Order: sequence, then structure tokens, then C-alpha cells
Amino acid sequence: RESRKGDNGDVGPPGPNGDPGIPCECGQLRTAIGKMDNQVAMLTTELKFIKKALPSPAAVAGVRETDNKVYLLVKEEKRYMDAQLYCQGRGGTLSMPKDENTNALIASYINQAGLSRVFIGINDLEKEGNFVYSDRSPLQTFNKWSTGEPNNAYDEEDCVEMIASGGWNDVACHITMYFVCEFDKENV
Repeated sequence: RESRKGDNGDVGPPGPNGDPGIPCECGQLRTAIGKMDNQVAMLTTELKFIKKALPSPAAVAGVRETDNKVYLLVKEEKRYMDAQLYCQGRGGTLSMPKDENTNALIASYINQAGLSRVFIGINDLEKEGNFVYSDRSPLQTFNKWSTGEPNNAYDEEDCVEMIASGGWNDVACHITMYFVCEFDKENV
């Protein structure tokens, strides 16, 4: 007995209507987008001008920068530990000149500010004669000790200042002076 397919049945009734769509207020949208395009173009032009004409934001704020660090001269007289806490509280540390370029940058910063000395982030508080940076890393081959320094005068010089020439000198930690903080660019 052959199995055979029957004829197709009648077409069923139409389904219910779908929900109405959102009416397009395309004219209004086009106008708004056009206005925004103009604003963006204007702002871009203004920003380009500002970037070309004005000194960098860093210079305006009076900071100095290298590729990955920012240095801020703080004109508040503080003792060494308070200066370090001040820098740490802002996400940085006392400045750590670990090469000639950085040292020269900080020295020129001091000079331009008309100062003769600032605290930098070097000390031998933990072990006499064993100078470390404020991030606790030991001094490597680079140093800028002035002639006859460090001399631990009066047995109490455990902190380090930089003088305007860029030279380093060990000084007492309890004296107060201005200081330079250092920040990593990615944290600024």
C-alpha cells in the first residue's frame, strides 16, 4: 500500500498585529547631531590652539617632568619625615635622583625657584652610613655627594639635601626646609 501525502489545507487566519514602533523624530535628531558636530569641531580647534600657544599644564602648575615622573617643589618648610609624609599623602615620595638627568632637572628647578637647598629622598636613618632612597632602594653607582660629604657632622646627619649646584649633603633630619616630591606619571 503506497503512502501518499494529502493536499495542503487552507491558509490559517492572520496573527495578531505587532506592537506599534517608536515614531522617528529624525529631523530633531539630525539637528542635534549637527549642532554637536559643530561644537566638537570648535572645541578641537580651541584645544589645539591652547596646546600650541600656552606652556604645558606642568609648567603652569610649576612642576617639572620626565618621561615617567613628575616633580613638585613644595614651598613649605618641613622636617625630613614630615616632608616624606606630605609627599606620600599625595601619592608620591620625596624625590629620588637616580641618574644625572634627574639630578640636573631637580637642581635647575631649585635654581629657578631661587632656593639654595631642598630635602631629597635619601637617608641613612636605619643604618649609619648605609644611604637608601625614600623607596628603601639602596644607592647604586650614581651619587652626587659634594666634596667631603657625607660626613655625619655632630653624629646626627642622617638625611640629605640637594644644594643649588646639584650636589648632595647629609644634614640633620630635624631641621626644616622646602622639598621636592616625585610622582609616577601613571598615578598622577
